[in-house]
Amino acid sequence: MKSHITVITLGVDDLQRSLSFYRDGLGLATEGIVGEEFEYGAVVFIDMQPGLRLALWPRRSIAHDTGLVIGSPNPTDMTLGHNVSSAAEVDAVMARASSAGAVVVKPAQDTFWGGYAGYFQDPDGHLWEVVWNPQWLE
Repeated sequence: MKSHITVITLGVDDLQRSLSFYRDGLGLATEGIVGEEFEYGAVVFIDMQPGLRLALWPRRSIAHDTGLVIGSPNPTDMTLGHNVSSAAEVDAVMARASSAGAVVVKPAQDTFWGGYAGYFQDPDGHLWEVVWNPQWLE
């Protein structure tokens, strides 16, 4: 398999609430909800960087499409990393997320490996790490 991820899909309980959080709260550009003409098709696509989109899709639609039963989500199953270019930018992103309604689960702080990072959860409990790594060039 060639390593090439083009979409990361987050299962959400309330698509409008998630759209508001990511678009209005975090300021991520999106056309909004598309595919509403299909029973299980309503989805939000957010362009993250060239070749990568974040999709917000109702959990019930994912369950329908896959044939799996909706289970209890566990935030520690996966994190999404958002790398920024400075510790000050970590603080700014964390503050914006908090103002948008995110739950800050670990305030930004120095890390054991020499960086600076914090964690927040979106309205559906998805865990985001906002991190500055002085070893990586932005």
